[in-house]
This record gives sequence, structure tokens and C-alpha cells, in this order.
Amino acid sequence: MTQEHSRWRTEWCPSIPRELMAGAVATFALIPEVIAFSFVAGVDPAVGLFASFVISLVIAFTGGRPAMVSAAAGSVALVAAPLVQAHGVHYLFAAGVLAGLVQILFGVLRLGVLMRFVSTSVRTGFVNALAVLIFSAQMPHLVGANVATWAMVGVGLVVIYLLPRLTTAVPSPLVCIVLLSIAAHVFGLPLKTVADLGLLPDALPSFALPQVPFSLETLRLIALPALAIAMVGLLESMMTASVVDDLTDTPSSKSRECAGLGMANLAASFFGGIAGCGMIGQTVSNVRYGGRGRLSTLFAGVFLLILMVLLKPWVSQVPVAALVAIMVMVSVSTFDWGSLRTLVRHPKLSSAVMLVTVVVTLLTHNLAAGVAVGVLLSGVFFTFKVAQLLKVTVSGQEVLTYGVSGQVFFASADMLVDAFDVREVDGRAVQIDVSGAHFWDITAVAALDKVCQRLRKHGSSVEVLGLNPHSQALVARLDLDAG
Repeated sequence: MTQEHSRWRTEWCPSIPRELMAGAVATFALIPEVIAFSFVAGVDPAVGLFASFVISLVIAFTGGRPAMVSAAAGSVALVAAPLVQAHGVHYLFAAGVLAGLVQILFGVLRLGVLMRFVSTSVRTGFVNALAVLIFSAQMPHLVGANVATWAMVGVGLVVIYLLPRLTTAVPSPLVCIVLLSIAAHVFGLPLKTVADLGLLPDALPSFALPQVPFSLETLRLIALPALAIAMVGLLESMMTASVVDDLTDTPSSKSRECAGLGMANLAASFFGGIAGCGMIGQTVSNVRYGGRGRLSTLFAGVFLLILMVLLKPWVSQVPVAALVAIMVMVSVSTFDWGSLRTLVRHPKLSSAVMLVTVVVTLLTHNLAAGVAVGVLLSGVFFTFKVAQLLKVTVSGQEVLTYGVSGQVFFASADMLVDAFDVREVDGRAVQIDVSGAHFWDITAVAALDKVCQRLRKHGSSVEVLGLNPHSQALVARLDLDAG
């Protein structure tokens, strides 16, 4: 076996039977959630199912993380829902095209590394806000509903949570759908079904451009939703890829995953599907059942379309109550309950970042906005903490020696200036020892120059000691007197 063939087999199908089995399990876990996410977004189930098929097919070849399952996801559905309600599904397709292009650009420019700046607190806030939004999206189906609907949701939750205690051979959400569908049919219960939500696919998806005007007004309408879809999709896919990295102890290409997701969303939008991203639950199911290569991802999408076309008469009769039960389970399992226990133990600033991320997301119903504010706040808090590390000590009598230690940059520059009181110096010679400090930017070097100029103006001779090469380069570039 050649090295190339060995690499190809490792990446695609370490074990064909295991890959097919894992992909099938992921598909069964995918069906109910994709349908449920479709009605969260306000589109026909066919839109979500077509998207999941196309995304799985494309990203199996283009993605950077083998064994990862990507499809129409709840986070993207939540972002897309307002656009669909306001302007219709074709504007959603157009936004998906633009989001795909943004994601491809991220991959080409290798901006996947920017996800490193998303702190654990922001990620936790993102996940918790997502859970709350998914749960709140179920309320319209429950508020004012009849007794039968509430009862079926309750039964569905019992099945979902109790069945895994007996067996994990079959995904409990799938069993929930089958049992509730049979019960609704046998007892003739007055329940809404999937058929009431919209059309299911009965053929392969076909290529078509979004039916929207090609104008600046269209761009204005889709720009922010597209950016939100792109950012949320990238964040969730990167988080999912990291989970698989940890589960399999193998690396992945985050930049390739960004570009691959963009290509998949581009294709999905041109074939009448909603944009998507990595599915954490389905990916974990795939990996736990033995999926390690790209074949499991490919088969999950192909098997999904086969089931949808062949089982359409049965799927159309699934009660909406079953989908609500599944989404409640997804919401509960998505929420990081441990974050509530650690809220008090963690540093106050970290907890504040997590809470602000949740609050902003819930107020705006925009996951990207919550993450953006969380990242910004994390940066501000980090900058504040680093700035506080700057210390200035003074020693000596005839010659005053100021020892500067810590990081000097735009946020701590004023602290450096304020540490030198010309009245205390009183014209004596001054040495400024900066061997324990690092000057990061022009603001920092300008602050040091300001201190020197101020001391010299009041009759002191000033000598700066210990400038490291980087700081010396900045001083020379700005042609300052600090030296």
C-alpha cells in the first residue's frame, strides 16, 4: 500500500462498515432536528432537508475536519428567521450565498485563527443563549395549545430521556417521533403535523438562482443577516471541530473548514436550502459510533435524502408536538448547566463576560451580536488587567533610579507618565531602568519620551537604561529622545 493510498484511506474510510453505520446513526439523529430547525426558521422542511443533503455532500470533500457532520442548524435558523418573516425565503437564499462568500474569504485569508480570540466565557455565553433562544422558539407551539399537544410533548420528553437508560442502539428522538406518530394516528388526536408546516422533498434538489432583485437595496437587506449567519456558522463549526479534535486526538485544518463551510453554504443556497454549520450533537453521535473519516459525513447526507424521498408519506404525519419535545431536549442539553455552579467561583470579570454575552444575544435575538460584544468586553477586561501589572519603583538619593516593570502600551501609557512627579525629582539626575518592561506600541514609546522631556524641562538629566531591541527599534523609528 502506497503512502498516498494509506493517507487517503485514513482520511476517508478507515473502516467502511463502521463509517456507514456511524453515518446512518447520525442521519437518524439529524432528521428530527433538521425538520424542527426548519420550522424555527419559518421555512418548509424541504428547505432544511435539501440544505443538509447538499452541505453534507460538499463539506465531505471540502471540509477541514473528517467525521464532522454539518447541516441546517438551530443557531443559523434563529438568525435567519427574522429575514424570512420580513422578506421571504428567496432573500434567505441570497443571504446564504453572501454568507458563504464571507466564509470562503475567512478560509482563504486563514482568519480561522481569529476564533482563538473567542474566550471560554464568550463560548459558554453563546451556548447558553442559543439554548434559551431554541427553547423560547417553541413557545408559540405551546401557548394556547390544546391538552393533547401538551400531553404528547410530555410523553415525548419521557421517551427521549428514559429510553437511553434501557438502550442506545436507536436514537431516542427517532423513537419519540415513531411512537408519537403512531399514537396520534391510532387515537385520532387533534394535533398539528409536519404536513401543516410545509412541503417535504419528493425529488432531488435542483439548481436555481435566488429570485431577488440584483441591486444595492437587496444587498442592504441581506448584508447584516448574511454576516450574522457567516459568523454564527463559523463559530459553531469551529467549536464542533475542536470537540472532534479532542475526542479523536487528531488535528484539523480550521482555515480549510471555514472555506469548506462557505462552499457548502454557497451550494446549499443555490439548490434551495438554508445555510448551515457544524452540528455538535450529530457529530458526537457519529464519532461515538465509530465515524472517523469523510465517508461517514458523505453517507449521512446521502442517506438523509434517500429516507426523505422514500418515507415522505410517513414523515408528513409526524406530530409537531414530537418536534417540540426534541427541541426542548436539544435546548436542555445545549445549556451549560455547570456554568451556573461556577458563576460565583470564576473570576468576576469572566462571569460578567458570559452574562453580558447571554443578555445581549437574548435582547437582540442575534447570536453574532452577543459574541461580538462578548469578545469586545473580553478584550477590554484583559487590557485592563494587563495594564494594572505596570509597576514603577524609585530608589536612590543623589541619583534617582526609577525601575519600570510590566507591559507598557496604550492602556498603561498614562500610568507610566503619572508615576513621575517632577516636584519630587527637584532637578536631580534620573535613571529610568526599563529592563523589566516591554514597550508595545507608539503610544507607549511616546509616553516614555514625554516623561524624559518633562524631566529635562525641569532641570534633570535623564538616562534610559535597559531598552530591549524591540523598544529600541520603536524609539529609533519615531526619532524620539528616549534613549
